[in-house]
Amino acid sequence: MKKVLSVIIATVMLMTLIAACGSNSGGDSSNGKGEGAGGKQKYAIIFKNTGNPYGEKQMEGYKKAIEELGYEAILKAPDQPTAEAQITMIDELISQKVNSIAIVGNDPDALQPALEKAMKAGIKVLSLDSAVNAKSRLVHVNQADPERIGRTLIQGVMEMIGGSGEIAILSATSQATNQNAWIDWMKKELEDPKYKDVKLVKVAYGDDLRDKSVSETEALLKSYPNLKGIIAPTTVGIAAAGKVITDKGLKGKVQLTGLGLPSEMAEYIETGVCQWMYLWNPIDVGYLAGYAADGLVNGKITGKVGEKLTAGTLGEKEIVQDGDGTQIMLGDPFKFDASNIAEWKSVY
Repeated sequence: MKKVLSVIIATVMLMTLIAACGSNSGGDSSNGKGEGAGGKQKYAIIFKNTGNPYGEKQMEGYKKAIEELGYEAILKAPDQPTAEAQITMIDELISQKVNSIAIVGNDPDALQPALEKAMKAGIKVLSLDSAVNAKSRLVHVNQADPERIGRTLIQGVMEMIGGSGEIAILSATSQATNQNAWIDWMKKELEDPKYKDVKLVKVAYGDDLRDKSVSETEALLKSYPNLKGIIAPTTVGIAAAGKVITDKGLKGKVQLTGLGLPSEMAEYIETGVCQWMYLWNPIDVGYLAGYAADGLVNGKITGKVGEKLTAGTLGEKEIVQDGDGTQIMLGDPFKFDASNIAEWKSVY
């Protein structure tokens, strides 16, 4: 009897040991899909830099989508808008075994090795707003058609300055793919003979930093005393230019347009420093990226042309060609002026 009991006890202990070993295999609380201890998939977004209201709204939209889907959102942004700082964050996220990384690229090519490393680790990578190159991502989420943005901005400043005079562009960083695409289309629009009396004198870069954007605006005004218009296709830049024009009493002498946040630009539109400007809803850009990330992670899309994605409250979106890669387009830019700024300035 004692012998039989000993065999039974030994068998039970062996089975317990096997079960314990099986539950701890891998030494990770992840279930192989990047899920943490709470069982939630982890979705990260990396913006260009901190202290950028546009980026904060974009990350807010991303977080809303991810949490709406029942996942964990990780929001990251470096202090300075550099590729090196973003690479450090990508490496950290690879170590955390996140399911997806959505990135607003500071440099399309410099980020490629780190993003390829992430994809090899099984992480679904996409870009939004400012694209990384096609080899570094599965799909890009774009705000609006770059051609329509670029041409619209030139058409707008042309009307503001009365069809002739010197204009300048105050951009973000020289490596920002979205800014560069818009500027290319601005230059193409200027090739039309109807702009023969409009001269683009300078493309300046404020690096999406407020103080540098202020300094670059001041330098433009000093270097080109006959400057009649500034186009700032960056929310940080246009707000900085609006302040400089206001402080120097140049309202009506130097026209201003570009892409800005209604909340930041309301005072300049209401005073007439900026007659009108354009933008899309950055919250929606982030929200769409969140649903695109979910689609990639959970096999709803792969990033190929023709695939369709249901993006929550934004409805169905189709993946289209984007150079060597693919993209999902949010929609057309929206015009903000004195007739509608009051209703939008409290929205974003």
